[in-house]
Amino acid sequence: MGHLVLGPDALLRALRPGDADELALAANDREIWRNLRDGFPRPYTRADAERWISYNEQLALPLNFAIVLDQHVVGGVGLVPGHDVHRHSAEIGYWLARAVWGRGLATRAVGAMVRHGFDTLGFVRLHAGVFAWNPASARVLEKNEFVLEGTMRKWALKDGHYVDAWAYARVRD
Repeated sequence: MGHLVLGPDALLRALRPGDADELALAANDREIWRNLRDGFPRPYTRADAERWISYNEQLALPLNFAIVLDQHVVGGVGLVPGHDVHRHSAEIGYWLARAVWGRGLATRAVGAMVRHGFDTLGFVRLHAGVFAWNPASARVLEKNEFVLEGTMRKWALKDGHYVDAWAYARVRD
């Protein structure tokens, strides 16, 4: 996937070395970090952005993409493939800079990744765990036909608190 148009002003594309400054600026927000796994650095520095870009350049399959709005990196979306008996599935993850929340951009980006995951990469199941304090993220999944499969109680220890998470999935027809 070279790039995928999300609208007249937005697209998904591969991360590039020149994205490091914008990526670090967009990602360095406590509210973004609070809704992601601890592998997402805080603070998010230019060096973190450079490492992430370099990692993605080495992948054999295109799994992670920049969300670009008006030619600026404002977020990311990606897939983490399962292994062994779960090799047919992948976890989907996404984030956006706070300045662009509420515009439907995450919904469009997730929809594009669902198509990429099913049609290009051949996954049969995509899934996500959403912290219960983040209902906006759950709405993004629901708008993309993900189904709530249940609540995982005390699923994570994040920001010093145990937090429940909602388990969402979508399966290919």
